[in-house]
Amino acid sequence: MTRFAHSALAALLALSTPIAAPLGFGQAAQAADLSVYSGDDGSVCGEAWVLNKITDRFSYQVHHVPHLPDVAITDFRNIRQHRYEPASDEWPIGRHYCRATVNLSDGRDRSIFYLIEEGQGFASIGDNVEFCVSGFDRWLVYNGRCRVLR
Repeated sequence: MTRFAHSALAALLALSTPIAAPLGFGQAAQAADLSVYSGDDGSVCGEAWVLNKITDRFSYQVHHVPHLPDVAITDFRNIRQHRYEPASDEWPIGRHYCRATVNLSDGRDRSIFYLIEEGQGFASIGDNVEFCVSGFDRWLVYNGRCRVLR
């Protein structure tokens, strides 16, 4: 590999690596900071990287979408994979459909539905996670009541 290719790969990896910050007042908890994942069924749905990604993106969503309450995910419970579609000739992308209950910083519990798409991460490296928290899809991106991800 050329020196330029090595530099480009190193830059790509550096940009895709999250930088950890100490948890302070007003910061959303990371999945790794959460004390209990009760009811995890052992599938990819309960892995820390998936829950971290959801927690980070949810925090971004509540701060950048108008008229959403300023809350954070504090806990994931009853994590379940309810459907798996393996990659095939007809559908080349494997998909894990998951659901759970999240506890928010305001004390309310909400249903969350999420999808893990194999090999669909940034530049096709890693997996992609799409999620919908019930009551937080103000622009109906996932149709009414998160129907697309159910």
